[in-house]
This record gives sequence, structure tokens and C-alpha cells, in this order.
Amino acid sequence: MTNSRLVIGKITAAHGVRGEVTVFPLTDDARRFLKLKDVFLCNEDAENESAITIKNARIDRDRVLVKFEGCEDRDKAESYKGRFISVDRKDAVKLKEGSYFIEDLKGLSVTDDAKGELGSIKDVYKSGPKHIVMVQRSGKQDLLVPFAKEIFYDVRPEDGVVKCCLPEGLYEMYE
Repeated sequence: MTNSRLVIGKITAAHGVRGEVTVFPLTDDARRFLKLKDVFLCNEDAENESAITIKNARIDRDRVLVKFEGCEDRDKAESYKGRFISVDRKDAVKLKEGSYFIEDLKGLSVTDDAKGELGSIKDVYKSGPKHIVMVQRSGKQDLLVPFAKEIFYDVRPEDGVVKCCLPEGLYEMYE
């Protein structure tokens, strides 16, 4: 089932004494925080939500500094540490053809042309310029596979499946 909200950042710390928080962006473009107003604080699975309004945001190197309305001191900002920021799907960035939200890939069944069903996507993370898919296998070590169109040639979140053709030797590395 698709979540109605998408997690886009994690609050890692309070910043300064005036109620700002440091956010680690979980989105490809951290500048999107500069335009956001209405968001939700939640846990990692976008559950236990509470609506909150962003008063202002600014980019600081690889992080975002966010000031929420009603958060005027460090103690209040500190209470948000560890929470995640999510947005409604309708407010999410528009994706290009062939692009997917990581949240929509998690849990999809992965089938390889030669090896058959491998498991399900546990997570997708960025490693340098590439994304890596973590395929969880029952009773075996997780497979780490580069997310490339040449490998994952048929991705259908609406059907819950991903078809792939693993590079020669990759599967055997994990056996």
C-alpha cells in the first residue's frame, strides 16, 4: 500500500538558541525545503504525524536549517530531534518518466531473469553518484545492486514487482 505522505528529511539536532533545527535532507534536491510551508513531523514510516508550519529555511552546506512556527528556543527545537519531516504526495516534486520515489520501491518483489525470485526491496540509498538497491532475501545476506536501467529494466510499483537482469557474478558474490 502506498503511503499518503513522503518522508523528505530527518531532524538531527537543534541549531543555535533561537529554535532552528538541522535537517538531513532525504530528497535529491534540498532546495525544495526553501519553498515548503505546511509539513508533518512523523516517525520514519510517516506515521504518528503532527502538522507543523515552516517559518523559514536555509541551506547550509549539505544540510538544511529550518525554523518552525511556534519553536522559539533551543529546548523546543531539541524536542524535535530524531523526528522526520514528511509532505503530502500532492505536494511532492513531480518525477520524470522512469523515476520513482524510494518509498514506492520499498517492499517490491524482485525477480531476476536467470535466478528467479530474489526477495524484496528493503531500501534504496545513494552511494556517490549512484543509487544502490538493497534486496532482502529470506535467510540469506542482502543483495546490494546498482539501480541502473540496464539491470532493473521493468519497474512496476503499481503491480508490486521489479524485474531485473543481474550482472554476471554479482549474485555469486553473495552466496
